[in-house]
Amino acid sequence: MANKILVVDDEKLIVKGIRFSLEQDGMEVSCAYDGEEALNMAKENEYDMILLDLMLPKMNGLEVCQQIREFSNVPIIMLTAKGEDMDKIMGLEYGADDYVTKPFNILEVKARIKAIIRRTRKPEKTEEQARIVEIGDLKLDCDSRRVFIGSREVNLTAKEFDVLQLLVFNPNKVYSRENLLNIVWGYEYPGDVRTVDVHIRRLREKIEENPSEPKYVHTKWGVGYYFQA
Repeated sequence: MANKILVVDDEKLIVKGIRFSLEQDGMEVSCAYDGEEALNMAKENEYDMILLDLMLPKMNGLEVCQQIREFSNVPIIMLTAKGEDMDKIMGLEYGADDYVTKPFNILEVKARIKAIIRRTRKPEKTEEQARIVEIGDLKLDCDSRRVFIGSREVNLTAKEFDVLQLLVFNPNKVYSRENLLNIVWGYEYPGDVRTVDVHIRRLREKIEENPSEPKYVHTKWGVGYYFQA
């Protein structure tokens, strides 16, 4: 089945170029040109990925991202202006999985899309590794990529799930921020370690009863992060 991508940007030439390139790779592409249209399309359709520009008419990309996160965990890549570091961090804070800086190379965009879809696609069941892990109140279903605290489902972004899954399957192993960035985001990722800190903080806010005194995801000061089983 073709991957379904929603491209959101008010610059129609950019949308046209992205759409053409993605369709050349066999993807099914839908387009939106303002924030309200994008939000409505995300509510009415299921996508494998959303490319979301930060600066949009009617509703900006951060607002769209935040509202999409209220009902969907679809991977979101934010398109941000060059050099606007705070925009990138804010995008991650609002629930984006990744960001690409304009002007961008379309080959880089396609590589990011394929990498995230590959990581988030439901894996085949294997005998070697348990696909449902329960530790205390925390339950991780790796096939459906769902997380529960007790009976309550917790909505994680694709990257938040990837980070948690890595830590859960390697309990008490300390990963530096650089290690996590390389493993979860990939060695080619141009971002910095603040990306990891943002995702860890958001993850704790969702799965910990008291994020300032975590039960599951701990900090080894000066070294990195680990999961305590």
